Amino acid sequence: MASPEEILNRLETLRSNDAPTHGGRVLSYVYDSGLPELDALAASAMELVQPVNGLDPTTFTSVAAMEREVIEFARNLLHGDQNTVGTITSGGTESCLLAVKRARTNYQGAGAPKILAPSTVHAAFHKAAEYFELELDLVPVQANGQLQAARLIERMDENTALVVISAPAYPYATLDPITEIAAVASVRGIECHVDACIGGWILPFWPNLPEWDLRVRGVTSIAADLHKYGYAPKGISVLLTQGRDTQRSQYFATTNWPGYPVVNSTLLGSKSAAPLAAAWAIINYLGETGFQALAESTHNSTQTLLTHISSIKGLRVLGSPTGPLFAVAQDDSLTPETRIDPHLWADRLGTLGWRAQLQPAYRQPDGTTLPRTTHLTITPVTAASVTELCSAMTVAAQDVRGVPGINPQEVLASLDLEVLPELNSQSAQELLTGLGLADNSAGLPAAMAQVMALIEALPASFSQRLLVELMARLIEP
Repeated sequence: MASPEEILNRLETLRSNDAPTHGGRVLSYVYDSGLPELDALAASAMELVQPVNGLDPTTFTSVAAMEREVIEFARNLLHGDQNTVGTITSGGTESCLLAVKRARTNYQGAGAPKILAPSTVHAAFHKAAEYFELELDLVPVQANGQLQAARLIERMDENTALVVISAPAYPYATLDPITEIAAVASVRGIECHVDACIGGWILPFWPNLPEWDLRVRGVTSIAADLHKYGYAPKGISVLLTQGRDTQRSQYFATTNWPGYPVVNSTLLGSKSAAPLAAAWAIINYLGETGFQALAESTHNSTQTLLTHISSIKGLRVLGSPTGPLFAVAQDDSLTPETRIDPHLWADRLGTLGWRAQLQPAYRQPDGTTLPRTTHLTITPVTAASVTELCSAMTVAAQDVRGVPGINPQEVLASLDLEVLPELNSQSAQELLTGLGLADNSAGLPAAMAQVMALIEALPASFSQRLLVELMARLIEP
């Protein structure tokens, strides 16, 4: 039996191998406010509710009180009204799942229901479509990542159960044409959900934006993650819905068993109240004024970085990003010796201490291909190191300029294609071993360009199966 000190020392050793969660060195996944007092406040709030079960707010009334106050703050921030009701969820994915579940339940059509969305919609809606057995009808976007409203509107039909648009879409930070699409969805009686999971708590303070939230006629629900630009610990999101009867269909309730009556507003039953308490405490501490100050700092850093990248020959920012995130692509208008492959650039940034997120090229349903990119998410703490990050970007660019990116077809040619049609746990592991990705103690390699090229080269079903095997074996004893 280990002592508490030994256990915590072991945990510290394990944590030492993690990517840093503070300081802005990881340009995805974590959202550092740069305010140490927020971390301390959140930790204290979480400790106070550690034994509380969020399953039953009639027994633990603090849960109902905190949830009610967080929903009210979010409703005001996102311009809801007295008919706007909400739910606290475990994160953006659960908010997306519940929005789809609700639309699936409310669907009145005779045919198979579908979700209609741009191809840049978050992967959580792919999951929701699979879980709840809806077709996902993806509308291709333009080469700059922007959706043309008319292309989506023309695909609305009697089988459309839900239209999903983003504020902004994660891959390229494109703000979808929400006003135009929601208006038509309203006329046709189709629910319209705005995925503002990443933007919901910062776009209200971002300058010069068109209306995108609950002010827009036809928007029936919106999701915004508190563990992103609400600066709360993972995982917590808020899902706001217009109309009580519409929202109630997301609930599950049963008395048809011999135990206690079960009423769940979310997919989870028993759940921790800790993220809720932390988010509630942070909201009360910051208020709108505090959120606005953090947004202004983040905006300044984002603009500095966008300007700097535009000065780096060989790279370009994809499209016109909205909010504190953007994607960087190769500038194909230049000669090969001047171009910079964004994946090689990201890997080189990693060796300089900055972890950006590689995104593979994506073939859309109409056959057009969106380019490989590197994604960066900017947070308030970036202000303290933005000059250093700009310098690292320049050095990384100089080091890989003119170096050809990894060719997906060359990666594919190196594989034993005979094994692909029969992938199972064993054959998938053998293929991963041949690629040098089978060490389940090391996680993914530091250099990810080859992995992204592999994803680009393989049919989606095969790359997905390989990734499942890779992730599953990471936690096998």
